[in-house]
Amino acid sequence: MNDLFSLADKNILITGAAQGIGYLLATGLGRYGARIIVNDITPERAETAVTKLQQEGIKAIAAPFNVTHKQDIEAAVEHIEKDIGVIDVLINNAGIQRRHPFTEFPEQEWNDVIAVNQTAVFLVSQAVTRRMVARQAGKVINICSMQSELGRDTITPYAASKGAVKMLTRGMCVELARHNIQVNGIAPGYFKTEMTKALVEDEAFTSWLCKRTPAARWGDPQELIGAAVFLSSKASDFVNGHLLFVDGGMLVAV
Repeated sequence: MNDLFSLADKNILITGAAQGIGYLLATGLGRYGARIIVNDITPERAETAVTKLQQEGIKAIAAPFNVTHKQDIEAAVEHIEKDIGVIDVLINNAGIQRRHPFTEFPEQEWNDVIAVNQTAVFLVSQAVTRRMVARQAGKVINICSMQSELGRDTITPYAASKGAVKMLTRGMCVELARHNIQVNGIAPGYFKTEMTKALVEDEAFTSWLCKRTPAARWGDPQELIGAAVFLSSKASDFVNGHLLFVDGGMLVAV
């Protein structure tokens, strides 16, 4: 039982891991023994994150590539598996947010959100799980959202993308479970991150959020680590196609 949640000797690729929730997950999973493969579109940011992780005693290596470009993804995954080691766990975390009223939402910004939040999950997962199928082992964690289930003003493309990732998670499970691959999602509630900084500083929004959430507060990003460790470890070997909400009870409250 002592090693049920151990990630020793596991290679975990996290997209968008140089900052925000991705970096936090890298830190938490690294402390459980995983070697973290840090992806970011910017090489300098990836290397900076790796340096910080290594200073904390975490095994980490940079893997910069554009998660929306299929050729970049294929080349990067090939390099990782050949020169670093097999990818035991993939965490699709990279994401962006854009805000406009629906009737005024620029088409290009819609395309940008869908490309990063939705299509990238498909492309990176496809490249990685082909190799997992060959090994008959692997885990994929897709970072979803409250907006996988709930809508909100001015972020319709984001909600559409996260709803799609929820269903992609389930579809992948149906096809890949027979190959001993577990595909699950984590749906964070409202956490204090770079992406939500403006909302955190908005007193009216924070007041609404605390009233709307049974836990009556913003989430601390550290509170996401347990879910990621569980879904990355052998403790979750029979958990598949599940969306784990870490939201202080918000989804179930009226």
